[in-house]
Amino acid sequence: MTRPISVQLYTVREPLTADRDDVLRRISEIGYTAVEPYDPTSDPKGFRQVADDLGLSVSSTHAGALLRQEPAEVFDAVATLGTDLVIVPAGIAHEEFTTADGVARAADLLNGLAEQAAGHGMRIGYHNHWWELEPKIDGRHAIEVLADRLAPEVFLEIDAYWAAVGGADVPALLGRLGERVIALHVKDGPVVKGEPHTAVGRGVMPVPEILAAAPDAWRVVELDECATDIFAALADSHAYLTSLESL
Repeated sequence: MTRPISVQLYTVREPLTADRDDVLRRISEIGYTAVEPYDPTSDPKGFRQVADDLGLSVSSTHAGALLRQEPAEVFDAVATLGTDLVIVPAGIAHEEFTTADGVARAADLLNGLAEQAAGHGMRIGYHNHWWELEPKIDGRHAIEVLADRLAPEVFLEIDAYWAAVGGADVPALLGRLGERVIALHVKDGPVVKGEPHTAVGRGVMPVPEILAAAPDAWRVVELDECATDIFAALADSHAYLTSLESL
């Protein structure tokens, strides 16, 4: 694995709001050299300047704003951040993943955004939660049915933890999705809805098997909620994943 370990900045959303520059500095000091923002339209020029000063690259960005405002404005902000991987993290109604027709509509939405993204030299991705895994259509997880309907250029960022919460055998799922998956959200915990996450390597997720099932995917640490100090958890996660770099 040659790509640096990244961190989804939603993990540190509260301290980030209070002092963005200090948070990015602390992430850099831990040893991360890449980050994944969740709001590309929030001062992209200033963010890029600080990231550059710290040696932080932008692996990808979540961009829920694509579903709320003019896409061209969002793509312009993403270009300033310096990545070409733009991910829709949510915003499609959960119910759409319970039927084949709903999945088809979700795919059409993502494919349409992908056409617009291509004009900016970018690719669109989709990030799952549990609600794309729990429903099954003809015996398959809804996310797999979605993958079949996506244009070839649309990629998936599989959140391994939420996939497990949704009932998936995550390594097997990754094997079936194959090259469609170019990024992984790596998190850990008890695999129970509503329970806080832990540092990667401190929960019950089969992290080595998951990484081995998608060896070329970006590894992006994200802890939605954490009962311990979040920066300590990020440091422990980085140390653990670094120890597994041969996978």
